[in-house]
Formats: sequence, structure tokens, C-alpha cells
Amino acid sequence: MELRTLRYFVAVAEELHFGRAATRLHMSQPPLSRAIKQLEADVGALLFARSPAGVALTPVGTVLLDEARALLDHADRVRERVSAAAGVTTITVGILGDGTDPGVTRLAAAYRRRHPGIEIRIRDTDLTDPTCGLRAGLVDVALTRAPFDETALTVRALRTDPVGVVLRADDPLARCDRLRLAELSDRRWFRFPQGTDPLWQSYWNGGRPREGPVVRAVQECLQAVLWNGTVGLAPLGHDLPTELAVVPLIDMAPSRVVSVWKEGDTNPLIRSFVEIATAAYRH
Repeated sequence: MELRTLRYFVAVAEELHFGRAATRLHMSQPPLSRAIKQLEADVGALLFARSPAGVALTPVGTVLLDEARALLDHADRVRERVSAAAGVTTITVGILGDGTDPGVTRLAAAYRRRHPGIEIRIRDTDLTDPTCGLRAGLVDVALTRAPFDETALTVRALRTDPVGVVLRADDPLARCDRLRLAELSDRRWFRFPQGTDPLWQSYWNGGRPREGPVVRAVQECLQAVLWNGTVGLAPLGHDLPTELAVVPLIDMAPSRVVSVWKEGDTNPLIRSFVEIATAAYRH
């Protein structure tokens, strides 16, 4: 059994959906299905029970999942020891915005358990660079939000969050249960500095050019709302000051939490980081 095939199997077993597993693995579904069928032929038994409702692990598949995880963990430890012998003992992680996300907390704890001897450096970045310094070589891997220009980068989706509009609590619209972007068309919005990634800028401006104050950080966005009545956007579920309110936007695409690294980077610490992050953000 090849490690790559076992990684394919674990992805399908954890997602219980070939399409989601293919997305997670950054591949199309047909070759993934072929690889699993070949693995079943090699094992001599079905690993998944397939039905119109989806897939489920068979008893044989359950046993293989435990063994595959153990083998892959061992392979990661081998790579880590070899990297340590070669002098690769640190990893620099860029984090955008809210470092108090429960997913970050779970990821930090899990990564420390898996790699107790690795020094983890954190670079907290503002909202003007959604890749957290990755393109400039300042970090090895980033925890951030899409969309942004993904040229020469590899992106793994971790979670999606619905988005709401942040308003002052005394704003008449703050009493609404939900809003549409068109209802905010006459308002001033926060903007990012000139030169910010256009895809990133467009998303947080609701898909059209806006007028309003230029901000660089989350707190600057919130203060612009508080002091000037500016419209801000934020993922739902984050704590806000009592003077502010957030109203869900029903026609705004969800915000994707992602991990991202340079395409072709074979650093085993990055591979392990992404795998642990995928599991940490799923809970």
C-alpha cells in the first residue's frame, strides 16, 4: 500500500463523501474513486458501503482506518526526524485577524502534542495581506480567509462561516433579523489600502466599489463602525462590544477559513500542520 493511497483512503473515511474528499485533496473525483477501488482490490474486501445516501465504512474499512492513521503518523514522525537531522526544526505560521478562534486553539494544542520538539513561530498579520506574508517568504504556512489570488499557492479549506454586517447597536437596521447587500448600498463602508489583493478587497466590499475610511486591522474596522457609523462585515459567531450589533447577510457568500502554503513546498512540517488543522477545524 502506498502512503499516498492511504492518505486518499483516510480523507474519504473522514469526510464520508468522495466529492468533499476530492476537494480536500485538491484532485478531481474520478481518480480518487479509481484509487479507492484499486485499494479495495489490493485488500480483497470492500472498504466502503456505497448507497444513494452516501458512503459508510465497512468493518474492514474501520480496521484499515485505524491502521492507516497509525502508519501515516509514523511516516510523519520519520520525516520530522529526518528534517531535524537536516536542521529543519522550526515552522513559521501566519495568522490573519482573530487568533482566538477555537479552531486555532485546538490546532495549537494538537500540533504541540504531535511535534513537541519543533519551535513554532507565529506572525500575526493585518487585513491588508490575506496570505500573511507567505508570498514574501515571511511565513511557511498561513491560517487565513479566502478569496485571494491563489497563483503558485496551495489552499486547503478548513471551514466556512456565514457573514453579517456590523452596525452600531442604535442603527435602525440593527433591529433587522437579516439584511441584503442592496439595503446597504447608500452607506459608507470600510476599505482596504490601495494595492490590497483585488479579490480580497471585492469580497469584503460586497462585490462593488465603496466609499469610506481606509482600515488595516479588525479593531480599526470596529472603531470605524463605532465612531462613524461605517458599515463593516464580519464572520458570524465572534464576540463584539455591546455598542455594536451584527445582522446576518442572506446574499453574501460564506467566508472560507483556509490554510495556504507555497505550491510545491515539500516541508513535512507543513504537511503535518495542514493535516492537523483539517482535523482541528472539523470539530
